[in-house]
Amino acid sequence: MKKKVVITGLGAVSPIGIGKEEFWKALMEGKSASETISSFDTTNFSTKFACEIKNFSPENFFDKKKARRMDRFVQFALAAAKLAVEDSKIDFSKENPERCGVIVGSGIGGLRTIEEQTRIMIEKGANRISPFFIPMLITNMAPGEIAINFGVRGPNYALTSACATSTHCIGDALRLIRYGDMDIAIVGGAEASVTPLGLGGFCALKALSTRNDNPQKASRPFDAQRNGFVMGEGAGILVIETEEHAKARGAKIYCELAGYGATDDAFHITAPEPNAVASSKCMSVAIEDADLKPEDIDYVNAHGTSTELNDKTETMSVKKVFGEHARKLAISSTKSMTGHLLGAAGAIELIATALCMEKGIIHPTINYEFPDPDCDLDYVPNKPREGKIRAAIKNSLGFGGHNATLVVKAYG
Repeated sequence: MKKKVVITGLGAVSPIGIGKEEFWKALMEGKSASETISSFDTTNFSTKFACEIKNFSPENFFDKKKARRMDRFVQFALAAAKLAVEDSKIDFSKENPERCGVIVGSGIGGLRTIEEQTRIMIEKGANRISPFFIPMLITNMAPGEIAINFGVRGPNYALTSACATSTHCIGDALRLIRYGDMDIAIVGGAEASVTPLGLGGFCALKALSTRNDNPQKASRPFDAQRNGFVMGEGAGILVIETEEHAKARGAKIYCELAGYGATDDAFHITAPEPNAVASSKCMSVAIEDADLKPEDIDYVNAHGTSTELNDKTETMSVKKVFGEHARKLAISSTKSMTGHLLGAAGAIELIATALCMEKGIIHPTINYEFPDPDCDLDYVPNKPREGKIRAAIKNSLGFGGHNATLVVKAYG
């Protein structure tokens, strides 16, 4: 019999809010974080805006010396982990450290550090490269720093699968807990690639919206006038543990983490497979893993990137899995407000899903103004909606054809 795994802690460092309360308030207000980039000159870029975190102070979470030795994505990860652990009220000093793990990934890693140290090498020479260069940029430093901070010695690693990264991390941790390798896991993802090279790379791909005259309206998932995604940054970290362990310590339980599916399109490095074969299979596998049927699902937190191909293909995928029940689903895209957090997207959006389930309110997809015949489901347009959620799925679809789906169930 599979061990029941539950979510007991939520830590959000997002462009629309730091901490679950601020994050939730912004979701309910339909707040967009998309603004003209302030951290560097965008004169020569075709896209000049993103969803930046502008009120993050590392010293609120750790000392300045430590902050200087961490890339921004690791700072986000450790800060969000501290928020999640605080929310869970877990005291790791009273836990068996070998039974506690950390699986936290990043799609890109320390891009800011790579840019800065490359500039130093070109201008001043190789002997001026920081000794912290490699430890700052590698993606596994996020779970490494979290483990050091909390003294946990169980399974610890980072996955990288583009936009599916943190969803894969959470799914892997679910399976490790079920398998008996650990009782508690700190899981999720972090990203900080709103940099000249990061923005320039996505501009070259022509993946970003170019709505420079109105950034607030640029992220518009499922809308007929969508023209690309909006870059975001931040971290989403959750605490998950066995139901038995959570109940024994009197923890607040948000919901059950019940199912996980993972597939690949095996089609193209950036474009989704047009018939949605693997992405729909991914959802079906996750629903089956949760011991549910498609008609048991009330809500889908979509990948919903605001790109022409993703939104059309994801809608097709939902129809393949749910049939007539697809018309009864509430579907929303957190990215309409936060932008696309890349490797951290799945985790921050699972936090949004858990909060929607807890509060009985479904957050909207903002900027939905012009219906698209290819996207004809209920995307909870523009305003939050009351609605009981018995079970929900969280989809993530990444470059390379990586698909990941999580299923959560209402608890109690």
